[in-house]
Amino acid sequence: QVRLVESGGGLVQPGGSLNLSCAASGLIFDITPMSWVRQAPGQDPRWVSGINSRGSQTYYTESVKGRFTISRDNTKNMLYLQMNDLTPEDTALYICGAGFLQGLGPRDKWGQGIQVTVSS
Repeated sequence: QVRLVESGGGLVQPGGSLNLSCAASGLIFDITPMSWVRQAPGQDPRWVSGINSRGSQTYYTESVKGRFTISRDNTKNMLYLQMNDLTPEDTALYICGAGFLQGLGPRDKWGQGIQVTVSS
């Protein structure tokens, strides 16, 4: 059974940074593409970023390009999302997803999510 556990969220001021982590188990991580999805209050989930299994190809939704960086460590079964220059519009529940590069993927391959709040 796939288990994904996010960490690193919290409250940050506009312009600040956070680095999210996702610990993965129950899957062959080094052959699995991974993504980050986010769900803002009162909105549907939206795909944010994806990375291929080797970490050689990354993809971003337009609104985070140049500010967010997705990466992975296949030796540790870890996925990361470095978020810089955060704005209040980035406030959301950030969810780690397994097995897809873009889109929302299957819900049973999502973690529980971690809250990120950007506010002064």
